[in-house]
Amino acid sequence: MTALPCGVSMKPTFTPCKECDDVAQTETRTRPPFRQRVGRRQAFLNKHLTGEAFDYRQLTSLYIPLLIDQAFIIGLNLLNTAMISSSGVEAISAVNMVDSVNLFLISIFVALATGGTVIVAQYKGSGNTAMVPKAAASSISSVSLFALVIAILMMAFHNPVMNLLFGSADPEVMELGRTYLLGSCASFFGIAIVEAVCGALRGIGKSKASLTLSLIMNLAYVLLNLLFVQLLDMGVLGMTISVNVARYLGAVCAIVFLVRIDTELRVRIKNIFLMKWGMVRRIMTIGIPFAAEQMFFNGGKIVTQTFIVGMGTYAIATNAISNSFAGALQIPSSALSLALVTVVGQCIGGRNIQDARKFTRSFLWISAGFFVVTTAIVLPLFFPIVKGLFHAPDAIMDDLLTLFLINAIAQIPLWSMSFMIPSALRAAGDSKFTSIVSLLSMWLFRIVLGYILGIRLDYGIIGIWLAMNIEWGVRGAIFFWRYRGTKWYKKRII
Repeated sequence: MTALPCGVSMKPTFTPCKECDDVAQTETRTRPPFRQRVGRRQAFLNKHLTGEAFDYRQLTSLYIPLLIDQAFIIGLNLLNTAMISSSGVEAISAVNMVDSVNLFLISIFVALATGGTVIVAQYKGSGNTAMVPKAAASSISSVSLFALVIAILMMAFHNPVMNLLFGSADPEVMELGRTYLLGSCASFFGIAIVEAVCGALRGIGKSKASLTLSLIMNLAYVLLNLLFVQLLDMGVLGMTISVNVARYLGAVCAIVFLVRIDTELRVRIKNIFLMKWGMVRRIMTIGIPFAAEQMFFNGGKIVTQTFIVGMGTYAIATNAISNSFAGALQIPSSALSLALVTVVGQCIGGRNIQDARKFTRSFLWISAGFFVVTTAIVLPLFFPIVKGLFHAPDAIMDDLLTLFLINAIAQIPLWSMSFMIPSALRAAGDSKFTSIVSLLSMWLFRIVLGYILGIRLDYGIIGIWLAMNIEWGVRGAIFFWRYRGTKWYKKRII
């Protein structure tokens, strides 16, 4: 230590050798200054994620709540699957079996609500704010009414439906399945209201509000399952009670938010009951083709589910757990797909085709990157999750790992083109084309090829999943060809 004249000690300085000093100076000269690096990042974001209707900050604000929403929905569903698995292989098989029917029906409500999202987004993008609340009210009334009719019909004919689709299942699985189907149908009206309200909110870019409503519903579902399934050991019956209480709680909160809290949509209760048929027709222009697409698409899934049911209870359990893993990997990309509907819808409403193309292209690349990251995160945790969370028997471990690896690799190049591009096309009004392509690809490839690989060639459930991945590639290529053309954005619906 060297003392200064004032008596304060000064630490000795370190003088590097000439070789080290030369290296340091070279790195300083070759590495861009911090401001320059920030400037390049800013330029990159402006080039790929900024346009007239949105900049990258607005896209981030739109996307983050949707990401959290999807993470909670899929994560909580995974947790619910894990909880019901503690009630036995028969319980998880019954829930997974009936959930294929639930997904088929609920996807119709979501499709109709997506029609509302597109119309609301296009009115918002065009600057016609007076029509936004009318579109939102019409979406809520039409979607909820449709759900109520479907629920009544399904509850009336639940026995023939179960016997037709799953008659080869074990008697205990069938009995539990009937209980779960009845309980699920009773909740359809509630979830339809929530989906319609959230769709309208996403259309105007209020993803935080839709996130809040979704969290209320899904967190209530998990907490009630902890009570009825885990603590009271009520099994499938407890799950049906939970889903009804949670969905109707979400519906009440959604209506209260629109009437008492929201200041932009300005929806009134009387507007929901006074349906504007002209507006309903516009919503149905988008919603019905998408609903038909979902019916045939998820109907195809039900057919493949019947293939799996015939393979036995272990095959059903393998499919249920594999679906949970696939959903977990898709969380970031599913949120991007939802955001893309709002973004492209508002771009098309403002007739800004260049931005609609640019955002779609950028989202595709981001989605592929997300799949790489999620696979890298989940792969090391695969065995602890399968054994600790799902209590999977040793007999299905090899099939579970094989399905995970095949699906994880296939999702990186194929999922985004197969599911995100049609979101952009529908947001522009090109819903008929997407519906026809999805219908044909599902039944010509996933069903027929799944039967050949899974049943005829005896590859079992692995063959069925391979057929699904191949179908992604076929329809993704067709959608990409459509996106490269001009017809998809020339349809005017407002």
